[in-house]
Amino acid sequence: MTAELETEPAVAADLFGDRIELAREFTHDLARRGEELGLIGPLELPRLWSRHIINCALVAPLVKPGRLGDVGSGAGLPGLVLAIACPDTHLVLIEPMERRVDWLQSESDALGLDNVTVVRARAEDARLDAALDQVTARAVTALSKLIPATAPLVRSGGEMIFMKGLRVGDEVEAAQKAIKKARLRDVEVLVLGEGTAPEATRVFRATVD
Repeated sequence: MTAELETEPAVAADLFGDRIELAREFTHDLARRGEELGLIGPLELPRLWSRHIINCALVAPLVKPGRLGDVGSGAGLPGLVLAIACPDTHLVLIEPMERRVDWLQSESDALGLDNVTVVRARAEDARLDAALDQVTARAVTALSKLIPATAPLVRSGGEMIFMKGLRVGDEVEAAQKAIKKARLRDVEVLVLGEGTAPEATRVFRATVD
């Protein structure tokens, strides 16, 4: 029996506003082709909206106009979701795997997102034409590895806004050396969407000095 796509939660329209149709189109495209392309697992359709799309969209209020890099963008979570939700921000989607790069490019073209650039590279090898104002990542690697890999991509005064799981506190403790070396300040963990979304989103946020 084929799993069915989760019904769109009511909060989606609040989060995306007049961009909700683009969010629906992206979600349906991901539901249709995601498993075949190895972007999402076979069990994700019944929770695609709540666990993935809404989960990423909750980060949008933290995004500022400028250049935001999404490291290990994969299916476009959160990169393409944030490109839809934040049209005044230019998203740089950094992804090393060719088939995922092809998906990100074809999907951003299909959705008419003119605020997206796709770069095929690992974070530590990426050569960008300008420093990023912010960088994000979701389900990529532990903070102790993620911070040193991404810090060189961000301008002084820019921000890291990494989506993390329940054990983010443990990750912060384990990453103290990396936090110090990268000269991060205003380090905090935010919990977004509690009481309004099906699942809360945890974010590690810090400023690069």
